[in-house]
This record gives sequence, structure tokens and C-alpha cells, in this order.
Amino acid sequence: MAILPIRIIGDPVLRTVAEPVTDFGPGLRRLVDDMMETMEDVDGAGLAAPQVGVSQRVFTYQCDGRRGHIVNPVLELSDDDQDDAVEGCLSIPGVAFPVRRRARAHVKGSDADGNPLEFDAEGLLARIAQHETDHLDGILFPDRLEGEDRKAALRAIRALDYRSVANATVTKRASHVGSAFGSGQGAAFGAGATA
Repeated sequence: MAILPIRIIGDPVLRTVAEPVTDFGPGLRRLVDDMMETMEDVDGAGLAAPQVGVSQRVFTYQCDGRRGHIVNPVLELSDDDQDDAVEGCLSIPGVAFPVRRRARAHVKGSDADGNPLEFDAEGLLARIAQHETDHLDGILFPDRLEGEDRKAALRAIRALDYRSVANATVTKRASHVGSAFGSGQGAAFGAGATA
């Protein structure tokens, strides 16, 4: 297994709709294992394949004692919303805002071996499933914000010192993944958690 570099906002892969997985061979299993190790290394709650530069429909998650992955996820969302909670993103270091998400999600897809997989999620796990599936659709959490929060998030991302925050995050993570990480890939999800 390996810790992979995490892409930072501005990288085109984060704005590209990921391709469905069609090859369930050892390469996919390796990707999932590497994503799990990377997510754990940065204490993330979730990680989508585009965040590590792979435009495929895969994400990993860990919260409340549950951890796993799902390939080609499809979400069935409840009609009601959960209370807004602060989200950040491993690909947008230092920026976090309250985001509205649906209260529950039924998640369907498969595991890395192609076996059918489904689970019900509520609370933080439902939030993670929605956040990570957004990544697979080229959507970042600031896209879900409205009004002043959206303006403030975009201002923070455009701010002159944002580059230094991103660079500091990349430098910090580089010690874990090696010199290839310093090329500009890079951090949070909720208070104390990252995705």
C-alpha cells in the first residue's frame, strides 16, 4: 500500500465527472487499499478517487466505527435535510463552511471485487456519502453553499494567502508521500474530520 498525493482545488481532475469503473481487477483493489491508507494518514472521514488523481467512481469512508469503500455508487436520498454541519475538504485546505445535506442516504454499488454492496447511512455517514459522490460528479462543497457563505468561501479560495495555506498543506503532507507530492497536490471535512 502507498499514501497518495491529494489534489488541491484548481486541478482539473476535481472538476471532471469520473468514469464508471469497468475493470474489477487487482489494480482497483490496489487503488482502494492506497486510498484507505491515504485517508487514514490525513485522518480523513472520506476520500474520492479524483482527489488522488484517478477519474473513476470510487470512494472510501470511515466514521463512527464504520469504514469501507464503494465502487460506482448510486445514492437514494431522503426528502428531509439534516441540520447543517461544517464541512471542509482535503482538496480545499483551510476552508470550512456549514453545508446542507439530506438526512439519510441508501448507497448502492459494488466492492472492489465487483460484488454488489449497499448500505443505509444517516448523520455523518450520509453527509460523507453525499460529499464524496459530489467529488465523483466534479462538484466541490462550495458549490453547495448559498448567499454570503458561498461568497465568503470563494473569497477565501481566491485570497492571496490561500496559496500559502495550500502550499503549507502540500509541504506537510509531502513528508508522508515522498518528493512526488511536492508537485502541487494536497486538506478537511467537518470539525476535526476531513474528506
